Amino acid sequence: MSSLPSISAPRLGVFDSGVGGLTVLRELRQQLPAVALHYVADTAHAPYGLREPRYIIERSLKVAGHLIEQGARVLVVACNTATAHAIAALRQRWPDVPIVGTEPGIKPAVAHSRVGRIGVMATPATIASARFADLVQKHAGQVQVFSQACPGLVELIERGDLQSEDLRKLLAHLCQPLLEAGVDTVLMGCTHYPLVQTQLQEALGPQIKLLNIESAVAQQAARQWQDLGLSTQGPDCLPMLQTTGEAEALRRFVQQALAWQTPASALAL
Repeated sequence: MSSLPSISAPRLGVFDSGVGGLTVLRELRQQLPAVALHYVADTAHAPYGLREPRYIIERSLKVAGHLIEQGARVLVVACNTATAHAIAALRQRWPDVPIVGTEPGIKPAVAHSRVGRIGVMATPATIASARFADLVQKHAGQVQVFSQACPGLVELIERGDLQSEDLRKLLAHLCQPLLEAGVDTVLMGCTHYPLVQTQLQEALGPQIKLLNIESAVAQQAARQWQDLGLSTQGPDCLPMLQTTGEAEALRRFVQQALAWQTPASALAL
């Protein structure tokens, strides 16, 4: 039977504004099945994508501080928006803790494109960030990048009804400008979006390559963990799940999206 990680075990901490980081957590559990994983969904303060940068930094520091206090020896910022605005502040605050961010993979998207036109779907805050602009400038080269801000998409995903008509209509609306631009590759620039990857692929059509970066993030975190030579819990260790929102809602979402029978607890933070 699977067990929860012990309080004394070194942990790999993961956080997101809500359930989006579960896509990264799934990859981490596949790559590090014996590592104690601790996930915090800052649902009470979601979505980060519509917040001011200062607010995103404040929340990221608070959540990261909680994870580190609870024994996190490696930290994964499983949120593109928090990475874009807060990772520099996190690394400055905890210089001795390896911190892995989640950023739109412009470079692999450019490499996949045959026609020289790619789309990036992300939150408004990610699209507006200097870090995103730097990634495009550094890696796009002669390839045209069409940025599609997706207001409202995270909120619909957080509701948990991933087959709703409202979600289908919003995805069709958001994908239309990218189809009109003639892109052949679309990058999911938010960790929430792979939770509706099937629906998103349907809206884009089979001719467009859809990319995410969760595996690369998990691989980087695994390297950091292994470099530290930390102990493990044993196989099938369940992740510890916490949320600043409703614990039962998170538990149900995890059961629906990942098929994990994992308890969740509420966190006043």
